[in-house]
Amino acid sequence: MMCEAPGLLKVKVRRKRAQGNRAMKANFIYLLLLALSSLPVAAQAGRQNTTPAPPVPYATANQVNALMSQLESTATSAASDISRLRINKWKAPGSAKQQAEANRQSILRNLETALPGMIGAVRSNPDDIAASFTLYRNLDALYDVLSSVAESAGAFGPRDEYEGVGNDLNSVEQIRRELADRVATLASSKETELAHLRTEVRAAQAAAQAAPPKKVVVDDNEPEKKPVRKKKAVKHPKPAAGQAEQKPAANPPTPKNSNPQ
Repeated sequence: MMCEAPGLLKVKVRRKRAQGNRAMKANFIYLLLLALSSLPVAAQAGRQNTTPAPPVPYATANQVNALMSQLESTATSAASDISRLRINKWKAPGSAKQQAEANRQSILRNLETALPGMIGAVRSNPDDIAASFTLYRNLDALYDVLSSVAESAGAFGPRDEYEGVGNDLNSVEQIRRELADRVATLASSKETELAHLRTEVRAAQAAAQAAPPKKVVVDDNEPEKKPVRKKKAVKHPKPAAGQAEQKPAANPPTPKNSNPQ
């Protein structure tokens, strides 16, 4: 019975591990979408409750900083190991060498340009679920490409090249799992918060519906009030210019009796 080469055995182990990772990824994305499905309700409740969000706990910030520092160290090591690969000297077909070289360039671009910004976004806002999930997706894609390069190095390259890239791959996998656990925790926390907000909105709606409406009573038997008419003032005509105003004659004096006694 022929014994398989060590590199091929490692390739099979990597493939089985990748299958398990796909199942974990599907469960993780389902949990995330479940937490984000109630964002409209949160926006509606946020208009009513303007309480500022509490600051990130000190312990949580330390955990995120430690994880991001570990990722930065792994990225530096992986870039160095990937750059030292002598792909042109591998005992592999030309197409396999071309694919490995393309994967190497893709990994280096990601490590040098895309990854640092994502790490900075998570470090500056540890509770931002969107930033954490973006970094997780990038690590997931980086792991797949790096795994392909590690498999090719194990099958066609020298042992020392495979070991260096293999160690980097293990570190990326560990960080990816820890980040997935953290994003799942954030998603669960957001779901709890959204459930609390939904409860508050329903309670407010129920209270508004239970409040009795204001009634306006109209008395149809009350007699109509007649409008009060104001008397118009009589205006006297003014005398024409040049005419003296006529005054009424004074009463004449009473004549004395002239008859003799």
